[in-house]
Amino acid sequence: MTDTRGPQPQYEGYATGPLPGEREPAPGQAGPYHPPQAYPSPPGGTQGGGRSHGGQQGAVPGMGAAQAARRPRTGARTTPRTRKARLRVAKADPWSVMKVSFLLSIALGICTVVASAVLWMVMDAMGVFETVGGTISEATGSNEGNGFDLQSFLSLPRVLIFTSVIAVIDVVLATALATLGSFIYNLSAGFVGGVELTLAEDE
Repeated sequence: MTDTRGPQPQYEGYATGPLPGEREPAPGQAGPYHPPQAYPSPPGGTQGGGRSHGGQQGAVPGMGAAQAARRPRTGARTTPRTRKARLRVAKADPWSVMKVSFLLSIALGICTVVASAVLWMVMDAMGVFETVGGTISEATGSNEGNGFDLQSFLSLPRVLIFTSVIAVIDVVLATALATLGSFIYNLSAGFVGGVELTLAEDE
């Protein structure tokens, strides 16, 4: 067969240039090649969850460093850790114990007086003193005179005075016993080390 196309032009790029495998890389391409994205990446992360060759999450060109950073999973739950500390009461200050016990005993005495007054008024409104007093008066009475008058003996002023005296004695005894107890605790703590407490932080 005879070639009728005549002489064909020679392309210098294919005739004289190097083969595709022998070509040197371009000076501007030092990193891995990233193909152009067909769709814009979502604002919360990268497309497809792809990773680079180094095992890190790949960042699409044009994204900021904040979007390329790895973000924690929203569904994961972290268990709160409660910190605990084991402490020991080595010494109790007697002066502070005396002040605190004094104030607490005064408050308890006031509550006792108020509670006694309220209880007396409730019982008087219910007619308890009148009923019981009538029964005692009939039982202890005689032909010469009347019996024991309970209503006059358990009047409100007498009840309040008696309760106030009890409250004052309670204040003195409670303060003295608490102060003495602090001294005894300090002596015993010197031998056994004191009371150990475990405190936990509430979150």
